[in-house]
Amino acid sequence: MTLGLLGALLAALAYGAATVLQAVGVRRVSALPPGTSLPDRVRTGWPYAVGLALDGVGFLASVAALRTLPLFLVESAVASSVAVTAVLSVVVLRVRLGRAEVVALLVIVAGLTGLALTASTGPAGHPRPGATWWLLAAAAVVALLLVVGTVDHDRPRGAVVLSVGAGLGFGGVGVAARLLEVPSPVWGLATDGVAWALVAHAVLATVAYGLALARGRVTTVAALTFATETVVPAVIGVLLLGDRVAPGHGPAAALAFVATLGGCIALAGRAEPASPERTGPKRTGLERTGPERTSAGPTGTDPRNPGTDARRRGAAPEVSRRP
Repeated sequence: MTLGLLGALLAALAYGAATVLQAVGVRRVSALPPGTSLPDRVRTGWPYAVGLALDGVGFLASVAALRTLPLFLVESAVASSVAVTAVLSVVVLRVRLGRAEVVALLVIVAGLTGLALTASTGPAGHPRPGATWWLLAAAAVVALLLVVGTVDHDRPRGAVVLSVGAGLGFGGVGVAARLLEVPSPVWGLATDGVAWALVAHAVLATVAYGLALARGRVTTVAALTFATETVVPAVIGVLLLGDRVAPGHGPAAALAFVATLGGCIALAGRAEPASPERTGPKRTGLERTGPERTSAGPTGTDPRNPGTDARRRGAAPEVSRRP
C-alpha cells in the first residue's frame, strides 16, 4: 500500500511540476528577440525539456502504482496534479489563488485522503479471456471519436467529441496498465497485446486531447476529459478487475471519489483564458488569463500532445489544464 501510494503521489507531483516548468520554458523562449538561433532557444527553454522528462517520470510512477492500487484511487491521484500545479504556480508564476481555488484545493486533499484510507490494495483480477481484444476494440472506438471530432465542422461539438475520446483513451491507458503483466525478460512486452493496447490508447488520447484544446473552451475540454478518464476506469475496475474498498467503507469511498473529482474539475474550470483565441495543438500548457497568455508547449497546448509523453495532468487557477 505504502509503495503504491508513493507512486501515485510521485505521479501527481511530477505532472504538476512539469506543467509549471513547461510554462516557464515557453515564457523564456517567447521573450527572446526575433531571429534568435535554434541553439539559443533550446538553451533558454531548458525548463520545458525538464518538464517533458517529468511527464515521463509521472507516467512510469502511475503505472507502478496501478500494480497494487485500484484504478479509482490512482486515476484520482493523477487528476489531482492540477492541485500541485496550482500551488507551484503561486510560488513560481506569482499566480494569486482566490477563495474558490483554496476551497477546491482543500477538497482535493480531503478526497484523496479519504480514498487512501478506504481503498483495498492488491493486484487486478486475472484478465478475462479476450481482455486484450476488448482493449483494442476500445482503442478503435477512441480512434473513431478522434476522426468524427476532427472532421466535424461544428467546432464546439467536435471539441466535446474529442474531449470524450481523449478521456476514454487516457482511461484505457490506466486499465491496460492495471492489467499489464510484466514478463521476464521484459522485452517480452513487444509481443504482449495489452502493452500494444496501452500504447494505442496513449497515442490516440494524446492527439485527441491536443485537437480538443485547439477547438473548444479549455474549461469544457478539461472537465470532460477529467470526468471521463477518471470515472470510466473506476467503474471498470470495480465491476471487472476486482478493485475493492475496505469492508464497510463503500459510502465513504464514493464520497471521497466525488469530492476529489469535483475539486479537480473546479480548479480546471478556473483556467479559461480571457481571450477567445485558440492556439493549435499538450498534459494544455499553462495559459494565464488577462492580457498576457502563455502556453506550455511549442504548439500552445497541453503537454499531452504528439510530441510529449502520454501522461498526465493538471490545471491551475487562471491556468489551463495540463488532463
